[in-house]
Amino acid sequence: MNSTTSPSDLRTALLGRLRAAVDLGGPEAVTGRIQKDLRQLLAAGLDLDDGFRRARSDTYARRLLHREPDGRFTVVVMAWGPGQGTPIHDHAGIWCVEGVVEGTLDVVRYELEGEDGDGVCRFAERGRSRAGVGSSGALIPPFEYHTLANADPRGLAVTLHVYGGDMEECSVFEARGDGTFQRRRKTLSFHD
Repeated sequence: MNSTTSPSDLRTALLGRLRAAVDLGGPEAVTGRIQKDLRQLLAAGLDLDDGFRRARSDTYARRLLHREPDGRFTVVVMAWGPGQGTPIHDHAGIWCVEGVVEGTLDVVRYELEGEDGDGVCRFAERGRSRAGVGSSGALIPPFEYHTLANADPRGLAVTLHVYGGDMEECSVFEARGDGTFQRRRKTLSFHD
């Protein structure tokens, strides 16, 4: 893309590349291709309308950019105010590729080590990274547990998330104070 490429042209290019990637079939091939394509598009400056870049004071903002009519994928933009982040959560068995549009995110990956019949879980940390503009990462079940947090205590972070379907709910894991976490189902919605 060049400097005269419009934001709508970049979004059109993104959707075309996503459709081609999803046609590849298996989750490893799909997510690998999407990661590569996202890095290129984000480096070119995927510009978003200001509405997608608005943070909320109470939680990170989650806004729908695109839902593929046949349900193959959904694209969501998240805006993270200073200090905002997620608890440990899963992706409801759906693959996901996430890319940083603006700012910096801290990402911590976890592996589920065990769960009892009451939803009490044990996790092991499996890596930390600081993701800047243009970086992307993938989650493929069963390795789908992580936290995300805006790394800038004063600025905004904006991320783009491509899900292999429509993620309407997920599990979040709340610390119990003894090194274990309680599983809780969370219904997901979009903000205006």
